[in-house]
Amino acid sequence: MTKRVAVILAGCGVFDGSEIYETTLTLLRLDQLGIEYRCFAPDIEQHHVIDHRTQEVSEGEVRNVLTESARLARGDVSALDELSADDFDAVFVPGGFGVAKNLSDFAEAGAEASVFEPLKTALAGFLTEGKPIGMMCIAPALVPRLLGEGIAVTVGNDPGVSGAISAMGGLHRSCGVDDIVVDLEHRVVTTPAYMLATRLSEAATGIFKLVDRVDEMMA
Repeated sequence: MTKRVAVILAGCGVFDGSEIYETTLTLLRLDQLGIEYRCFAPDIEQHHVIDHRTQEVSEGEVRNVLTESARLARGDVSALDELSADDFDAVFVPGGFGVAKNLSDFAEAGAEASVFEPLKTALAGFLTEGKPIGMMCIAPALVPRLLGEGIAVTVGNDPGVSGAISAMGGLHRSCGVDDIVVDLEHRVVTTPAYMLATRLSEAATGIFKLVDRVDEMMA
């Protein structure tokens, strides 16, 4: 039987949505391994819109996370509330500031962050059923809020973010851009990706390793 996974997006673009390279590399590796995937995103308004040329807020501009995610998924995306762990063997959450702005308020609140409850509900099903969860870049910072305390993750070696993870009850492990951290008990796999990467090929090494490990962990 063909393995099938869900990929959760947070918009389109590193500064206000999902990181495009991380998402594309994840989907590429899944395709190379013959794993089917389906993209999901919340049908909500973005926290704000960033002009990616200037990295400034585009005042007065409003965009929808699901609509923007459709750009990244070539239109083939479903609303997050349609995601059920029963239908998939694993789930991936690429990074990008949309994770810290649209799927949570981590960008502003840090260790006091709260998360988008429908995302927490969706991931809870995978955790309960023991299905692997792959997260990259800034996304692992949300693990203590999304999945519970005491789960080992990595964002690389950023002291501010790793400190916030620890303050929320998580376990941060330093990690190189080309490596992964695996919490076998909770079946969570994380990699730094563009928290450390300076080149596309660097991000690819860690992301491919993450996808490969999740593939091995799927029943």
